[in-house]
Amino acid sequence: MKTEFRKIPGVGAATEQSLISLGYTTIDSLKGESPEEMYEREMHMKGCHIDRCQLYVFRLAVYYAENKDHEPEKLKWWNWKDEILGI
Repeated sequence: MKTEFRKIPGVGAATEQSLISLGYTTIDSLKGESPEEMYEREMHMKGCHIDRCQLYVFRLAVYYAENKDHEPEKLKWWNWKDEILGI
């Protein structure tokens, strides 16, 4: 079953399930969350390393939730990479 999370660019079935497993139920529930903490929690929950692309999608998802108007370039998960953000 698809949820509203699929409205977020870059969120497919696997990330959708990750968000649900982390306890998120709606896009609004992502507001104020830390993508880095979400990523760390998911790795802890699964007991293994997860590709950092998941972190980039989490960053996009929180941006999407927190903003009504979205900059087109910020709706591409690859623009949330550490090196692009200068992290």
